[in-house]
Amino acid sequence: MSHGANSLKSIFFALAANAAIAVAKFSAALYTGSGAMMAESIHSLADSGNQLLLLLGIRMAKKPPSADYPLGHGKEIYFWSFIVALILFSMGGLFSIYEGVHKLGDPQPLNAPYVAIAVLVFSMIAEGLSLWGCMREVNKERQGMSIWQWFRETRRSELLVVFGEDSAALLGLSFATLAVVGTMVTGNPTYDALGSVCIGILLIVIAFFIGIEVKSLLVGQGVPPAVKQQMLGFLEARPEVDKVYNLLTLQLGDDVMVAVKARMREEDSSRVFVENINRCEAGLRQQFPQILWLFFEPDIAD
Repeated sequence: MSHGANSLKSIFFALAANAAIAVAKFSAALYTGSGAMMAESIHSLADSGNQLLLLLGIRMAKKPPSADYPLGHGKEIYFWSFIVALILFSMGGLFSIYEGVHKLGDPQPLNAPYVAIAVLVFSMIAEGLSLWGCMREVNKERQGMSIWQWFRETRRSELLVVFGEDSAALLGLSFATLAVVGTMVTGNPTYDALGSVCIGILLIVIAFFIGIEVKSLLVGQGVPPAVKQQMLGFLEARPEVDKVYNLLTLQLGDDVMVAVKARMREEDSSRVFVENINRCEAGLRQQFPQILWLFFEPDIAD
């Protein structure tokens, strides 16, 4: 289902980039007094913490099933991805707006704006490399889908979060650059403050869309429609199956639960009947190795 996409690579790319950028931005913000730069430094610091939370989520999701958690812990990654969206909203978006509004009320001139520009250029290069690493993994999964379609249909919440963060970071850096340049050209620090507000609004919008997508997975989303159709086509092509009445799926992180209700080919022996079901189950698991739990119900009517 993931077609070889490796979320860990994307997370480590982003963690390394955001940690380096946060240090550079924070130093520049203190030196120049730029509100937009301070907003960007908080954004990068929050992103660095977010990558650590995603790594924790991936680790927790690998815990095996138990009596209390019979379907495993795969959804742990959705919970931590949702927490990341909340952090992006609060620490990133709301703080940036607060910083911008504060600067509007008490504008401060920029010190050494060229330092801010140099840091922003460095940050764009680092974030670009991070997004490049993320897109390598996204392209393994989306298989011809548009970016928006992949964003709506992916079940890899950690990859979705990294993509959203990296995209927001590059757009935010563009806003910050325009804000600093505007302040340099006009001498009016209002542009810098407005840049901080724009960055905050951007982060809130992206956090909202990430939260909506992860919420669907938390509630109980099935596999992507294309994968479900492949499963259905596989079962309908089996000689042991006369008709598939229903196929239910539940995404559990990297794993999937599947429930099938089908009319099986009639057999003279109950043993052969059961063996046919077992062959269907084995074939389905082999074709779709992400299936962790498989329930097969033979019936004569829907």
